[in-house]
Amino acid sequence: MIYTITFNPALDYIVRMDKKLEIGMTNRSVSEEIFYGGKGINVSRVLKNLDIESTALGFVAGFTGDELEKGIKAMGIKTDFIHLPEGSTRINVKLKGEAETEINAQGPKIDKNSIDKLFGKIDMMRNGDALVLAGSIPASLPDDIYEKILSRLEGKGVMTVVDASGELLKRVLKYKPFMIKPNNFELEEIFNKKLNDNAEIEECARELQKLGARNVLVSMSSKGAMLVDENGKMTVAESHKGIVKNTVGAGDSMVAGFIAGYMKDGTYETALKLGSAAGGATAFSDDLADGEKILQLLH
Repeated sequence: MIYTITFNPALDYIVRMDKKLEIGMTNRSVSEEIFYGGKGINVSRVLKNLDIESTALGFVAGFTGDELEKGIKAMGIKTDFIHLPEGSTRINVKLKGEAETEINAQGPKIDKNSIDKLFGKIDMMRNGDALVLAGSIPASLPDDIYEKILSRLEGKGVMTVVDASGELLKRVLKYKPFMIKPNNFELEEIFNKKLNDNAEIEECARELQKLGARNVLVSMSSKGAMLVDENGKMTVAESHKGIVKNTVGAGDSMVAGFIAGYMKDGTYETALKLGSAAGGATAFSDDLADGEKILQLLH
């Protein structure tokens, strides 16, 4: 089973306007949409669109948490969320008009008992399972939560995938995750230098391998994606051509596609191709890409 963890999921409330937001005035929308947000949830959704089963883990609270869980289940995704005793799952407001404005809420407090419940679920994972850790850590969680999770899985044969940035990513490399997925800007942040070409990006990716990562997948926006695999091979997938509508979730889609491709035949070539197609398909969609659009780009 593939498991994804979303520590601080959200209902993303998208408000579209036909003009610029006017502060201090009454503004009217032309349309509204609600999406179920969170990097781990995004991975589970794209896996489902590729006919791969997963279980979404994480924390939810209040009536908004109930709505989020109900909506994800309606998509056919298994959930095993921990319900927090207080607070509400956050609502993020995203205003789209002449300019885009986002208001991201803080989210509920995660208590120690709930953290222990999550650890209990992680302790049940076995050889052949996979776990995707993605995104930032809420203020109410210890900043070493990724390390605590990966340390519990050491020696169990669980395939771990980490999509994080900065020190959060560097600190988990000692646990030898199966794959990490920084983007080129996150690499610049980690190594504190400007990366001007693929050779410099590859050099940094190999440095992360030396620190423990088995495979390093670097998303590079319009320049495609680079994979430095555990066999020492570097491969670049060129970006797909299309009209970019949405960059939110493109990286998560790439992670899901990579996992799905690797599970298909165990080769990194297939994993990179499907990961690149999934990321591109989401970029060309209003929401996360469906399976048909991903396969169109793949072919």
